[in-house]
Amino acid sequence: MSRLTGGDPSLLRRINSAVVLHALRGAGSPTLTDLTRITGLSRPTVEGVVEGLFEAGLVVEALPDESEARRQGRPARRFRFRAEAGHLLGVEIGPHRVSALLSGLDGRVTGAGSRTVSETAGADERLDQVRAVIADLLRRTGVARSSLRAVGVGSPGIVEADGTVRLGTALPGWTGLALGERLRRSFRCPVLVENDANAAAVAEHWKGAATESDDIVFVLAGLSPGAGSLIGGRLHRGFGGAAGEIGALHLLGRDVTPEHLLSTTGTPLEPLDEQAVAVVFAKARQGDTEAQAAVERFLQRLVHDVAALALALDPELVVVGGWAAGLDGVLEPLRAELARYCLRPPRVTLSLLGEAAVATGALRLALDHVEEQLFAVEGAVTARR
Repeated sequence: MSRLTGGDPSLLRRINSAVVLHALRGAGSPTLTDLTRITGLSRPTVEGVVEGLFEAGLVVEALPDESEARRQGRPARRFRFRAEAGHLLGVEIGPHRVSALLSGLDGRVTGAGSRTVSETAGADERLDQVRAVIADLLRRTGVARSSLRAVGVGSPGIVEADGTVRLGTALPGWTGLALGERLRRSFRCPVLVENDANAAAVAEHWKGAATESDDIVFVLAGLSPGAGSLIGGRLHRGFGGAAGEIGALHLLGRDVTPEHLLSTTGTPLEPLDEQAVAVVFAKARQGDTEAQAAVERFLQRLVHDVAALALALDPELVVVGGWAAGLDGVLEPLRAELARYCLRPPRVTLSLLGEAAVATGALRLALDHVEEQLFAVEGAVTARR
């Protein structure tokens, strides 16, 4: 997408344009007088910026409200931000399903779609399903692919800045996959790929359980748990994008893998078999002693992993998501363990977004990218190095 007014505007004009556009997006349908008051800019400056935004297709004249229409005289002109001037996609690629959310330039979701995928599906088959979900979503909503301004993608694994999955054990054929490059072939807009737990952390900060906190840890609980963290409101990836890979902590002197911990037979579970995990937890709720012991072992490992991350980062809030978010008793053991180890234990809560967390965070990635262009915003919370 081009800059606000095209060409190479001065820094001052870009700042003024960003200020006015922010005001337009947050104020409904203001008049020029309203915009002058909200922004603190002079009326001639506001008029010039609005004219440029008209030319860029980002602003249109809004209908006057009915109370003004009934008054004598000509009502003041009102304007609104054209959220429909472009569209964004947020995509989740998971072991058992792929899903997508569609929004306008304001980030409000206008459509959604998903498909079930086998945990044994290879990379090509999984990416075909991603493309099919997106094509179906665009068809159902009547949105042209050319209208897309950015696509955000949340994926398991350690993701490099160019969208390559450096290490991804949760999906077959995922390690070394040039995921960003593969998906960019299907779009004319930027495609931004992020680790799924990182995307979910951004989502909870945007629309979920962490809207009032800037220092958070999001735990994507599963057989191989992952975590995403925001420090001072900014996503923390680490030098190589591997921050939060708590699923590897068992390698540091804890050799028993999660698949062994949750086994009730002595034979480890399949790493991607979440249905087998669900059976173990169901049996535990029904009173099966071996299953209860397995669940207890798993919860102890989970809370120790999260405690290690909390000790390092000192977050205000820990949000638990993933399939373990619905398990009975996951919060109290975690709170107790954090209280045992941390000088000031963080608050602990469940995700408010549930299964939509990763796709919602991916959508926020896309929105951040577009806002960096539209609003000349520097240093968005998800900006990559």
